[in-house]
Parts: sequence; C-alpha cells; structure tokens
Amino acid sequence: MKADDLFHLGIVTDDLDATKDELSALLGYTWGPEVGGPIPVALPDGDRVVNLRCAYSITSPRLEVVAAVPDTFWQAGAGIHHLGYWSDDVDADCAELRDQGFTTEATRAAPDGKLFFAFARSSSGLLVELVTRAAQPGLEGCWAAPQ
Repeated sequence: MKADDLFHLGIVTDDLDATKDELSALLGYTWGPEVGGPIPVALPDGDRVVNLRCAYSITSPRLEVVAAVPDTFWQAGAGIHHLGYWSDDVDADCAELRDQGFTTEATRAAPDGKLFFAFARSSSGLLVELVTRAAQPGLEGCWAAPQ
C-alpha cells in the first residue's frame, strides 16, 4: 500500500440523504448515483448478507457516504469512518495489515475466490478499506460527472 492509492474517505451515517445535503450546502460537494444493495460479506461472527447503500462524491477530495448497517461495524459516528485504498492484491495487503496487528472486520470475495474488498482495523482504531484495483473502472462511474 502507498499513499497515492488512497481514493476516498468514508463516512457512515444514519441518514444518507441528509448527510449528502449537508456536505453539499456546506462545502459544495456534488454526488454520483446511490449504489449498493444486498451483498454477501464475511464478518468475524460469520457470513452474512448486508444491505450496503452508498454514494461517492463527484467533487474531490472524494468522499463516500455510507448508510449505517445495524449490527455491523458500519455504524454512524463522529468523523471519518475509514480510509479507502486501491489494492493490486487485497489478500496480500490484508495479510500484511494483519502482520502489523490489524484485525479483519469484513471481507467480500470476488468471483475468482480472491478478495474483492477487506476492512481491517488497527489497535488504535484506524479502519482501512482495501478494494481490488480491478474494480476501479466500474467504481469510477460512481463519481463521473452527469452527462
């Protein structure tokens, strides 16, 4: 991982639309379409399908606003929830984070069996999201300016 791979700051909120509206009014952010839906994830207490809803800003620096998901680590709180990084090898980067004392909060497998994304938390509370770089072309559509 390197600093240049940071592509968003994630904020989890109880009210997705109100948070987007507030960031727009206060800081001039504009938003791509809401994306998400039910997705299978592996959590420390077992596999589960969660309904993830989020929107990425078109404006930079890029923000991701995520609707809180009950009974998971996707809970609203003060400030930034996570730092999102592109990864050329999510499995290897996640293993490196574990070697540095991070614990895995959630993972999602890609169709090829490798990790599509992973969330890992440091002992100080820093939460890092690793997303496969293979998803970059599709995700960039989430913050493309409306045509």
